[in-house]
Amino acid sequence: MLTEEITKLIQDTASGEVFGVWFLIGAALVFFMQAGFAMVETGFTRAKNAGNIIMKNLMDFCIGTVVFVLLGFSLMMAEDYVLGFIGVPNLDILTDFGGFLKGGNAPVFVFNLVFCATAATIVSGAMAERTKFISYCIYSGVISLFVYPIEAGWVWNSNGWLVKLGFHDFAGSAAIHSVGGITALIGAIMVGPRLGKYIKDKAGKVNKVNAIPGHSITLGALGCFILWFGWYGFNGAAAWDNESLASIFVTTTVAPAVATCVTMIFTWLKNGKPDVSMCINASLAGLVGITAGCDALDALGSAVVGVVSGFLVVFVVELLDIKLHIDDPVGAVGVHLANGVWGTIAVGLLANPSAPAGLNGLFYTGSFKLLGIQLVGITAILAWTAAMMTGTFFVLKKTIGLRVSQEEEIKGLDRTEHGLPSAYADFVPAVESINYGYDGAVAVSGETPVAEAIPVKKVPAVVDSGAPKFTKIEIVCKEPRFEALKNAMMEIGITGMTVSHVLGCGVQKGQPEYYRGVPVEANLLPKIQVDIVVSKVPVRTVIETAKKVLYTGHIGDGKIFVYDVENVVKVRTGEEGYDALQDVE
Repeated sequence: MLTEEITKLIQDTASGEVFGVWFLIGAALVFFMQAGFAMVETGFTRAKNAGNIIMKNLMDFCIGTVVFVLLGFSLMMAEDYVLGFIGVPNLDILTDFGGFLKGGNAPVFVFNLVFCATAATIVSGAMAERTKFISYCIYSGVISLFVYPIEAGWVWNSNGWLVKLGFHDFAGSAAIHSVGGITALIGAIMVGPRLGKYIKDKAGKVNKVNAIPGHSITLGALGCFILWFGWYGFNGAAAWDNESLASIFVTTTVAPAVATCVTMIFTWLKNGKPDVSMCINASLAGLVGITAGCDALDALGSAVVGVVSGFLVVFVVELLDIKLHIDDPVGAVGVHLANGVWGTIAVGLLANPSAPAGLNGLFYTGSFKLLGIQLVGITAILAWTAAMMTGTFFVLKKTIGLRVSQEEEIKGLDRTEHGLPSAYADFVPAVESINYGYDGAVAVSGETPVAEAIPVKKVPAVVDSGAPKFTKIEIVCKEPRFEALKNAMMEIGITGMTVSHVLGCGVQKGQPEYYRGVPVEANLLPKIQVDIVVSKVPVRTVIETAKKVLYTGHIGDGKIFVYDVENVVKVRTGEEGYDALQDVE
């Protein structure tokens, strides 16, 4: 995607109009990918931070637009280049807008702007749920103003030193995804893991990794489909003819599909069940992997990219989480950094001379030249990004801070950063079962002085007056057995009951499950709780009937609790006691 070539195509009379329209449509598709990133990141994190995730993705584009207009585009695409490293700002977009339009620069500006926003938004998911919003906004401005424009100029400005070297990154495996991925890795390390993610022993060594599942795999999957759809514009917008466009669409389809199949089979064999969230990551990993060489690889080469991406994303996600204890909630590092690097290198290995780009890959020609150039290019891009972003995060951490307080993180960033009780207005956030290890909590020890203790109020015992006795029977059972229990209760004369969905734990721990390769503790299992108050029907009859219906002989059949009830009042009629339990009118 070279600036001069695209500008000339746009300026051509006949073909330029068609190309210019398609180029702008491609830019719109890439813009729509912001929605995809927002959905993936929101779905893979907890509901109490959903509004914060959406806000960060929105501001990535808006802040990026402001700084890209002011200076970023000039640094990236200026005709005057200093030693092939950085453009000399001319600010034509602000000072000579008419000339800017006539020169065919407007479509190039829009397209590179949406690319810039993509690089910035990758980082949001890796630092989710614990990063200060103000710090994230500053980071977003820095990467859009200095990091992306300069390294992308090396890759896509015809005066850039990597272009002159022969480096090939058609749509951004290196210039966008590797940049976002290495920044995500640095950010995740510097901001630290979420509370409760890694449990340490007294020596400070991590002895347990907790899975923290996202609140909506549906949103994550929707985001994946949106991203895949937008990727056809991401990779195909700069195609110079119908043949190249068709070839790009083929490779952009094959690689992610193969990657997803590989990950599905691999996680199925590894964990006993196919991992849904990891397969979503695999689709994106395959797309990232094919982005650099979408015009240079054939169908077989794109399938090879997909196979490697499918394995690579699982290995990297689990390596970071389980071994290195780097908390990346959405797998941004595994998807974008690992596969951005792989996709860049794959061009040097798998580029087919008969493909539209006409490059000489090692496996087709035996030449190491292109592979060497690709290695030099990706190393330079990663080094520049790492230096700039490490400095940025370090300064933020030492000044205004990167991370919210423990209390704010536990409450959720929606409430503490944006004043939203919940991003889902009519729903109360689910109670979590994670031990945060919160040092500020005060545990009851039983040693509180009498003067400071809360007095215990003892309820006087009910004197037996000869009135009918009321008993509450609480039955906790498996969900599939509820209908049988309800029918059995009605057969013995029970006409009223209260039914609730509950979570609980006991001897039953559930079968082992995995979320993104990490075992999920199933100590809170879904159950049905049935509350019945009886007087006429014998308590023992209710208990024996319930035992008979619920018994399977396996752990988890349920529990039955029996309580005395002092009185019963029917609100509609005002009846009390025995009469209140009868349904006779």
